Order: sequence, then structure tokens, then C-alpha cells
Amino acid sequence: MKFSKTHFLVLLLLIITVFSYSQKSEPTEQRPNIVLIMGDDIGFSDLGCYGSEIPTPNLDKLASQGIRFKQFYNMSKCETTRSVLLTGHYTGDHRSVSIGRVLRDAGYYTIHSGKEHFKKWVPKSVYAENVFHESYTFWACNEFLIPPDSTFQQPFILNGIEIHARDLYYKGNDFFKTDAFTDFALEKLQEMENQNDPFFLYLPYGAAHYPLQARPEDIAKFKGKYMPGWDTLRQKRYEKMIKLGILDSKYKLSDPTSNINKFRGHPKGDEERRSKIPLYRPWNTLSGNEQEELDLEMAVFAAMVYRMDYNIGRIVNYLEETGKLDNTLIMYLSDNGSCPYDSNRDFDHLPGDPAGYRTLSAAWANLGNTPFKYFKQFGHEGGAHTHFIAHWPNRIQAKQITNQPAHLADLFPTILEAAGVEYPTIINDEPALPLHGSSIISILEGEERPEPPFIASGFQDRFRMFRAGDWKIVNVNKEGWELYNIKEDLTETMDLSDSMPEKVHDLEQYLKKWESTLPGGKAGF
Repeated sequence: MKFSKTHFLVLLLLIITVFSYSQKSEPTEQRPNIVLIMGDDIGFSDLGCYGSEIPTPNLDKLASQGIRFKQFYNMSKCETTRSVLLTGHYTGDHRSVSIGRVLRDAGYYTIHSGKEHFKKWVPKSVYAENVFHESYTFWACNEFLIPPDSTFQQPFILNGIEIHARDLYYKGNDFFKTDAFTDFALEKLQEMENQNDPFFLYLPYGAAHYPLQARPEDIAKFKGKYMPGWDTLRQKRYEKMIKLGILDSKYKLSDPTSNINKFRGHPKGDEERRSKIPLYRPWNTLSGNEQEELDLEMAVFAAMVYRMDYNIGRIVNYLEETGKLDNTLIMYLSDNGSCPYDSNRDFDHLPGDPAGYRTLSAAWANLGNTPFKYFKQFGHEGGAHTHFIAHWPNRIQAKQITNQPAHLADLFPTILEAAGVEYPTIINDEPALPLHGSSIISILEGEERPEPPFIASGFQDRFRMFRAGDWKIVNVNKEGWELYNIKEDLTETMDLSDSMPEKVHDLEQYLKKWESTLPGGKAGF
């Protein structure tokens, strides 16, 4: 048969078609799913993999199969941490945008299930209802909804609509907030299970913020386990942290007598009883009745952490069962250190009672912040230093512990790099504010990252901290700058401000110069 020009063109077309099909059928690299989980008022040592006696098997497993940070910083306060985390700005304005919006615009399916609490400078365009495909949020409320008309209960917001939580995921008296927000997240993930779009799940739990409320079966697991007292348990955590490699043995355990809450008052009434709550007292000086009630107090807190970990396990199990775990970046941190503030509404109800509103004593909060000094709101390490775990089998090797410092402002650019997404150059028709952090992907992959020029945290000017390199200045209720060499004294046991006033001055000027570059010329945290 004669091979004509027509045959040649048909053959060429066939070759081109086959080649094009083969090119299209080759698998392309999938963008990762991203899960960002945050605990509330959970201290640096309150996880098993960071030294705690509280069993957190799911977080421990993520840690053992991923990376743990020894030096990771939050903003020491609930609303400040959330503002910086979602915008990538220590202080921003109308030119700030949510990481959820950037990912949504890039094709991600986005879910916010949990706490929402912002500083006043955060624009409404960053709020969950204006950003995420699905959002179920709250600010402050009980874990239970008993009694249903509780005056302590704040409304929940479901995709922008106020709703009482009993109308959603409510079965008689069985509603428990930590469970409910996990239910919502899993339901929305399941609805999109067969879609090809990657997802971003932001899951900021309310646990273990007061009021101290937990399921009775969870409390029963821990009741009696805290009778040895805060002195013994703090020493045990300290020793375990050294054994785990989370803490260098050269760092001393901060003095418990210096860890008191003297800067925030309490409700009126029961003055004699309330006067003891912010203090440290040696455990063996307490009466048997006091020890039993304080054991219950910490048992409820432990139960809240345990239940949060259980629910994190539900998310991880879902990802594993659906074959998504290997290509999912999971990150976990806390918004600030453990909380010592007496916000007890009354003492008619024991810790754990759904009808009550009880809070954690300062000495137990000090246990949570082992080995550091002070608590939530402080710029000292006890307030601003958080555990941080990252897990991503496709990119992160197991059993890593890093001593490289990082800050939650770094998470916005980290997520963008992981997703392969560019930060917008224009926001609200104006040039975008540059992000204040830098990606930690290199650290996650076991490499060195240039150390950030500075790290800032602390509540307002009164408790501000500013760290540059190994040196840190920090205020205590605006009583004057303290100075610490963090490399040599991570637990802040030796204030060097009197002997090195020039170093204090240099760091203070650096802080002021940086603040002048922020919107309004001043840090808004």
C-alpha cells in the first residue's frame, strides 16, 4: 500500500494525541492538606511528649513521627496570639488578610472550627464568617451546656449566624464543646471527601481554658493522681524533660516562690480563700481537705487536656483511614502558657461541675509552665514559650527535636510555602503589608534557617518582651526592664539588667525602632 500524505498526517495526529494523553495522565504533585490545631492556656510541659504525666498519646505519636521545637514562641495572650497567627502581623490594619482567605483564593477548601478572639486592630474581613467556607466559632463559654440557659454561655456563630450550641450537635446533656467542634470539623471533611481540592482545617480548641469542666469519666481517670502535690510533680516533670531531650540540664528549675500572680485581681467575696489562690505554698503545709480539693482541681484540668488529645486522635484517624495523612501537614501549639488567674464565680460548685465556674490555682499553673517563670500574659518564658509539634510524613523525618528559635508569626509564610501559594501584593486596593515572620520549612526538613532578627511577645507594654539573638528584655507590670541571656539562662533565674544597663538600652532602642515601622507607629499587642 502506498503511504500517502494523508496517511502521514493521520499517523502524525495519532502520535500527537497519544503523547498528549500520556502527558496529561502523568500524576502531578498534590498540594498538601494543612491542619493547624491550637490548645488554650496549656503550659509548655502539659503534654506527655514535653514532660507531663497527663497521657496525650495522639500528640505524642505526632511528635515521635515528626518534629518538636524546644524554642517556639506565642504571644502570651489568647486574642493576641490568634490575631498574629491568622494575619502574620504583630500589628496590622485594613491591609491585613487571613491565611484562610489566601488559601481559599488559591483553591483550598477551608474550615474554622473553634475559638475566635481578636485584638481590636484586626479588620472584620479577617473574621471566620468572611473567610472560611465553613465556620463554627465561639469566643468564651462553658465546655458543657448545663444548664442550657446559663448566664455564662456566649453565643456560637455558625457561618455568620448566631446560634445556641444546644441547637447543633446537642443530645440531651451530652454536649461537650471539645467533642462538638471536632464533630463539626469531621463532618465538613467527610462532605468534601471525594473532592480533589486540598483542605485547610483550623481547629483552635477552648481546652483547657477555664472554667474547669470535664466529662466525669475523664475526671475519674485523674482523681487522686495529684495528691503527691505540685512540688513533687514539678520536679518529676523537670527530670523527664531533660530525659526526653526537650530541656538541657544546664537550665535550672525556676524558684516556685517567685511564681505568684500579683497583678490581676479577683471577684469580690471569700477574701480569705481567694487570697491563697495566686500564691505558692509548699504542698506539705496544706491541710488534707485543701489537698483533696486541689487534687480535684488539677485532675479536671488534666481531663480537659486528655479529652482534647482524644479528639485530635479522631482527626488523625480520619486522615489515616482516608489515605490523606502522608500528604497532610499537621501543626500543634498552645496560645499561651498556663493560666493562674482567679476568675472563680463562686465556690458552691466543685471543679468539674458543669454548673460551676472554677479556675486553676497559680501553683498548678506553675506546674504546667515547668521549668519556666510566670504564666499566661507575661513576656517571661512561662507565658510566651509554647510547645510546637509538626507532622508531615511526605516532608518531615521522624524523631526530630530542634533547638532553633521560631515564633508563631512564622506560620503564615510556612503554610504559604508548604501550599505553594504566593502572598498577595495588593490587599483592599493598597500595597499589602509584608508578613512579619519567615518560613520554617527548612527547619521542618532538618536544615538550618537564619535566626530571626528578633522575637516579640507579652501583654501590652506592661508585660512586653523583646528578644534579639541570645538576649532578652522583659517587663513585669511595667516596673522596669529585666535582662536575660536566654542561651545561658532559659529559665530566667538571673536578671542582668543592673550589671549590663547598656545592653538593656540597646535592646530597648531596637524595640522602639521596630515598633515605629508598624501601623500607627506602635505595637498593638
